[in-house]
Amino acid sequence: MARQVREHDGSVRQIDTTARHILVVSHTGRRDSLDAALEVCGLLVAAGVVPVLSRDEWDDIKSAAPDIEPVDILGEDVALDTLECVIVLGGDGTILRAAELVRGTRAPIVGVNLGHVGFLAESERDEMAYAVSRVVARDYDVEERTALDVRVVEGTEVVWRTWAMNEATVEKASRERMLEVVIEVDGRPLSSFGCDGVVMSTPTGSTAYSFSAGGPVVWPEVQALLLVPLSAHALFARPLVVGPDSTLAVEVMSRTDGRGILWCDGRREHDLPPGARVECTRSDQPVLLARLRQGPFTDRLVAKFKLPVTGWRGPEQGDAS
Repeated sequence: MARQVREHDGSVRQIDTTARHILVVSHTGRRDSLDAALEVCGLLVAAGVVPVLSRDEWDDIKSAAPDIEPVDILGEDVALDTLECVIVLGGDGTILRAAELVRGTRAPIVGVNLGHVGFLAESERDEMAYAVSRVVARDYDVEERTALDVRVVEGTEVVWRTWAMNEATVEKASRERMLEVVIEVDGRPLSSFGCDGVVMSTPTGSTAYSFSAGGPVVWPEVQALLLVPLSAHALFARPLVVGPDSTLAVEVMSRTDGRGILWCDGRREHDLPPGARVECTRSDQPVLLARLRQGPFTDRLVAKFKLPVTGWRGPEQGDAS
């Protein structure tokens, strides 16, 4: 089957609606990422798969490389829900942007790390062609990662809703003032204190902002939610790990001198006046990651954080004793 699409110059081209479409997401402000996007698009075309770009990325890449392989434009040539997979070229921030872009679809995300740690990525730059070949062959496993549903309540009214893959963070909006908050678990108050903020995190986010704030590393298969205070002035302000069906809440106390701000994955923000509360629950829409390797999470921690394990004398792999 085919349909006609009119280009910006007035020409008409035929689109094969039975074709496989794979979205390529990259940081086009960086030359290495832009070059990687051109290479991946070429590999996909050579394999008979249609690469897809967002309009903004297409404009950036086209201006730098006019001879780019033919691609489809997301939302113009290709509907979001017809994407088969997403290849992300960049660091964890680019993966978070891709997760936001395909939220609500069944397209899994596979990351090729062009950043620093790239904790969520499956491959490094020198493995990019291999990663593309695995995606083209559909040779990957899909892993579901817990996400957060986030809502802001003022009085009795829900004034804003969003979601987060890593974390929802309530922070002070003014650098020179502390934020006075009450933290809650399952509708019951636990403690109040002044602080720089509070992180509410998924297990995936336990190696992100929560980790920097002193929270525990939680293996991704663990069903749990985390709450980590930031620079709290309190005797009891320890990181918390609660069940996956719990509700975490942070209320900005009315006596706070100033306002707070909510950040979700560092990408979406909302102002929090005194009295506003932020509630987080597990989302019924997980984030889908395409996994090329099935190694233990421990090995990923060691590799990504370059942890010292020299001298280990544990059992060899495959040793059943």
